[in-house]
Amino acid sequence: MDRLYKIGITHGDIGGIGYEVIMKALADNKMLELCTPLIYGLSKVAVQNKKLIDAGDFNFQLVKSVEQLSVKKVNLLNISEKEVQFDFGTNNAMAGRLSELSLNMACKDLKDNKIDAIVTAPINKDNIQSETFKFHGHTEYFAHQFKASNVMMMMVADNLRLAFVTHHLPLQEVSAVLSVDLIYNKLALLNKTLKTDFACTNPRIAVLALNPHAGDNGLIGKEEKELIHPAIQKAFDNKINAFGPFPADGFFAAEKYRQFDAVLAMYHDQGMIPFKLLSHGEGVNYTAGLPVVRTSPAHGTAYDIAGKNMADGQSFRNAIYLAIDVLRNRQRLTEE
Repeated sequence: MDRLYKIGITHGDIGGIGYEVIMKALADNKMLELCTPLIYGLSKVAVQNKKLIDAGDFNFQLVKSVEQLSVKKVNLLNISEKEVQFDFGTNNAMAGRLSELSLNMACKDLKDNKIDAIVTAPINKDNIQSETFKFHGHTEYFAHQFKASNVMMMMVADNLRLAFVTHHLPLQEVSAVLSVDLIYNKLALLNKTLKTDFACTNPRIAVLALNPHAGDNGLIGKEEKELIHPAIQKAFDNKINAFGPFPADGFFAAEKYRQFDAVLAMYHDQGMIPFKLLSHGEGVNYTAGLPVVRTSPAHGTAYDIAGKNMADGQSFRNAIYLAIDVLRNRQRLTEE
């Protein structure tokens, strides 16, 4: 029988839809047959959210430490005893501090092996910034916390796994950052991740071009000839099944992604736009390259619908499922 993993859940920005999607994801009692959830949050905020949304049979047990966790129940650990005032759909500094506090407490327990994985609710990348949090997002934060030098944002849905060479970077800076070594390192990491975390025995990876029409043989840019193709060749020489570079528009229009185990995009929007269209709001963000497991739903704080019972919990539910799947794949690999 598979182990019942302890899944830490950070509450994200309390002014957004974090608690709503957490509750809707955990309202299905079948989830408690797969894991023991622990929310690092605020019980009063949870109760306030529950009054406003339809979360079915969602209930939680308040605990003071991980050692008090109850199986077959949703557990909540209060990260602060201070009185918190907040408004849905607003960007405020208090929400940012509480987002960071939730993350820090969950990471400490993960480092101490008290929980098995972390699933993060969305943060606001602006209000969380402080003297102690100077990261562009969760990916960079977790890389720093767990001293991982080569990490990669990876979006996962039933029909698509999509990874990125660059993450939250202004478009005008992408070309200058790209190099043969960077692209190759991301290909090597993606290949390893597909084998260890997704149980792909002989993965095939498609690599997207940077420029329109894959540069048209240098007419519309030289990055394909000078950087991307040499990186693909280096990967192939090292027994990594990498193919391309493919022009992104035709690649997705022709559904060529179905022929590969994963796709490597050069920059954020190149991959995120088709991914969000194809995943229909059910995708998951996975941080590849960490010694631990971290996932999140593939959406943001959604201030515009916060507190209105309009959010869908499926992406968060899938994030929990993926965390469990990766933990199982890693465990089976160590047992072989």
